[in-house]
Amino acid sequence: MATKVVPLTDHIVLQAVEEEEITTSGLVIPDSAKERPQHGTVVSVGPGKMNDAGVVETISLNSGDRVLYQKYTGQEVTVDKQEYIVIRFQDVLARLEENGATPKAAKKK
Repeated sequence: MATKVVPLTDHIVLQAVEEEEITTSGLVIPDSAKERPQHGTVVSVGPGKMNDAGVVETISLNSGDRVLYQKYTGQEVTVDKQEYIVIRFQDVLARLEENGATPKAAKKK
């Protein structure tokens, strides 16, 4: 039975994008020399964080979005042999969109 990882408050669960292990010239990069990836795919998003006025600030990300996040942030966890990174919404730097893609809100006219 698969376990669904559901974050709390303003946390986001990501799957890190794996970097290539072989360079274009054919050199193999050892694990110790690899940098930790700074982008990933959103698996699930928490409900948001309550502000000082008592209003829950929702998170503007959805499952499947690709994001850039701060380099040394988050907590790596393993659930059902699947590796995830749990970060706070404030550590997300940008959402990645394909060239020529329009935001969902702009499509509705």
